[in-house]
Amino acid sequence: MSAERGAGTVVTLGLGLGILAVLLVALPLSAALAARHAVTGSADASALAAADVLSGLVPGVPCETAARVAAAGGASLERCDLDGPVATVTVARAVLGFVLRESATAGPAGQGHD
Repeated sequence: MSAERGAGTVVTLGLGLGILAVLLVALPLSAALAARHAVTGSADASALAAADVLSGLVPGVPCETAARVAAAGGASLERCDLDGPVATVTVARAVLGFVLRESATAGPAGQGHD
């Protein structure tokens, strides 16, 4: 029985380190996933804001408005393309050393753009 002394300590330490390893992987991944959703939301909101300006619903300059909306969402506007009443934007945000980019298009229904 003396050969098993301290075995519980070793097992507990091993389990603790295993849980810590899982957390060290899971936490950054969950932060990146949340940031990805935030960037997607910023892209959608920026495209809608630019399309609202294009339609005359809101005064301003479409791409400048899109840039302000992207910044409010924690992203930066990388590209803004206007095609008639349709606005397509690309926004980006750096998270954990990676740059997350997302594009979105907005405009009147039936314009043939997705």
